[in-house]
Amino acid sequence: MTNADLPSDASLPYAPLPYAEVIGDPIAHSKSPLIHGFWLRKLGIEADYRKTHVRPDELSAYFLKRRADPDWLGCNVTIPHKVAVMDYASDPGEVGRLIGAMNTIACETAGPLIGTNTDAGGFLAPLQAMGWKGRSALLVGAGGAARAILYALTQTGTDDITIMARDAAKGRELLDRAGVKGRVIGMDDPVPPVDLLVNCSPLGMAGKPPLTLDLAPLPDHAVVYDIVYVPLDTQLLLDARARGLRTIDGLEMLIGQAALAFDIFFDAPAPREHDAELKALLVAAD
Repeated sequence: MTNADLPSDASLPYAPLPYAEVIGDPIAHSKSPLIHGFWLRKLGIEADYRKTHVRPDELSAYFLKRRADPDWLGCNVTIPHKVAVMDYASDPGEVGRLIGAMNTIACETAGPLIGTNTDAGGFLAPLQAMGWKGRSALLVGAGGAARAILYALTQTGTDDITIMARDAAKGRELLDRAGVKGRVIGMDDPVPPVDLLVNCSPLGMAGKPPLTLDLAPLPDHAVVYDIVYVPLDTQLLLDARARGLRTIDGLEMLIGQAALAFDIFFDAPAPREHDAELKALLVAAD
């Protein structure tokens, strides 16, 4: 019997195999179990990975229960918990100070929960693969994902950053934390002529309003990157391709950050040589 045969909810006391999971609210859309399950099968590792719906008011009880489970290896964290989980984990890498959000919590045997953030590395990988060397960027959204992405961009030398957010104070706090002067604009303001536009928000996700922006001000060399992956072809990416711009879809970051977390949970590098097969599987699952 594997964890796949068991109910996937936060009340489950423990599983018969070592396991990790992803938590969020909502969580039904998550493809993380498919990704980690694919890699576990490729490597022949006897372990499991699942998704668990955890509401904001259930976080404390969730971690209390999981800490008592000897088979629990940790969890990935998605919307809306990336900031709140920092209260439940130690932070040896100073992720709280540098990024202000965690997306991976590892359970150390007889030790504290360790929090880190694999979003930053996962975000940068496809940009580096295409040789992007821009200096200006627009981030749409000011939540937990935007924190990691802003940090990642500052590490590349990107020094002209604009935040598009509904809450100007939240956008300014994001820039101040990263030590970036930058500027904050509203959701109805014109898109500036940046080298990179990143949707860090849930807009465009299935069940959410679309992100509709006038991309005309973007230069022809600009890259449009949408971290939403359900659907894979968001309206933003379709509009960017119609303009002839290069695009990066949400699967790239999802797989990249998952690979870093996989190594943390299961103490083995993800078999990235099978990425083409994995991406086909993920697209077919839509």
